[in-house]
Parts: sequence; C-alpha cells; structure tokens
Amino acid sequence: MIFCIPWGHNKLIIDKCKTNPEKALFFVKEIIENNWSRAVLLNFLDTDLYERKGKAITNFSKVLPSIQSELAQEITKDPYNFDFLTLRANYDEKELKDALLENVQKLLMELGKGFAFVGREYRLVVGSTEQFIDMLFYNIPNHCYVAVEVKVRDFEPGDMGQLGTYIGAVDGILKGEEDKPTIGLLICKTKDNVLAQYAVNMLNAPIGISEYELSSLLPEDFKSSLPTIEEIENELKTIE
Repeated sequence: MIFCIPWGHNKLIIDKCKTNPEKALFFVKEIIENNWSRAVLLNFLDTDLYERKGKAITNFSKVLPSIQSELAQEITKDPYNFDFLTLRANYDEKELKDALLENVQKLLMELGKGFAFVGREYRLVVGSTEQFIDMLFYNIPNHCYVAVEVKVRDFEPGDMGQLGTYIGAVDGILKGEEDKPTIGLLICKTKDNVLAQYAVNMLNAPIGISEYELSSLLPEDFKSSLPTIEEIENELKTIE
C-alpha cells in the first residue's frame, strides 16, 4: 500500500514513523482517502493527530450500526489541539468561543473527511421557540448531519440535554429519508472521562465528547507585525 502514494510523501512518512509501522499505515490511509498534498501531510506529521484520532468519549458503538459507528469514531479526536488563537489582550468569553468555533470549522473542513459546512449559529424553529446550534455540518461519507457545540468551560452533564435536543430537532426538521441519524459532538475545556462516559451511555442519540487544548494565545496585532509573502520575496530579491 505504501507505494500507492508519491515518493515524497512516502519518504516523509518513513522518516517520521520508521519506529511505528501502525502510525505509518495510518498516514498512508489518510493520504489515499483525503488526497493530502505534501504540505498538508507535513503539517499533520508534526502534530499528534495519530495519537488523538478517534479517542473521544462516545456512545457510537452502542447506538449506531457498526459501519457507521466506525466512521463516526474516525471523525472525532480528543483533544482537539489549537496551536494558535489570535485574541485581543482583554478578550471575553464570547471572543474566545468565536475563535474556537472558527478553528473547529477550519479543522473539520481541512481533515478531508467529506464535511460540508451548513452554518454557524444555525437557527431552528422548534415549536414556538428558536434554537441556535453552534455549528452544523453535513458529513458525506456518513450521510448524516453533525451538530457541534463548543463550551469554553468544563463539561457538565446538562450539556447532554442541550445537544440531545439539537440532535432530535435536526432529525425531525432537516433529516431526509436517506440520511443516517444525526451525530452530536461536544467540545469543551476539560472533562471527567468517567462522568462523560456515564452521560453519553444514558442517551440514545449518537454523541461524542472531546476536549480542546490551546498551545498559545497571540495578541490580535501579532499577525500584522509579521512580514507578508510579498515582503519576504522582495527582501530575498535584494539579497540576490
């Protein structure tokens, strides 16, 4: 299988994973399935994607058919690691959540697992109320909607009721006859794994719970202080 990918990709995997053949095969599979470029592969090799892949607390194996359960588990990670969030010095909770939502959206879309972005703060009219889902995706391989909620605090069992309601509403309002059950994903600051497992085990709706990690928080003016590609190229020309 390893010869089904370009030699440049092959060499990167050998260099990075030579002591871990299972990890090497994992990245080969990801390249074939997602058509990763060399640059994308290099970025993911420098993270702990393999170690985090599919490690979220879920009830997928309990409530989903085996094939769909395996696919659903593959799209989850624990923790989700966000290397850089750009925020102003005195950021508030809303700004942090907005930054996290932006990064979750970007990460899911870049993973190449067939995610189509439906909307952020997606509005559903449920009875006489309006409900707003943090993010709603459609996953093409799974043929299902994925409702994502992000909490900038520790996991609380009550979060399951909120997300479960959203899943039920999506199933009742948006889900078509050919669609599989909607999957819910809760991403929170931290979680007690035992508590989280009990919480998901009590639900019939497919739900996963993951944490997020922040490696660095950058001031909002940081990017503006970096040289642009054009400036770097012009500087190189002067050196030549």
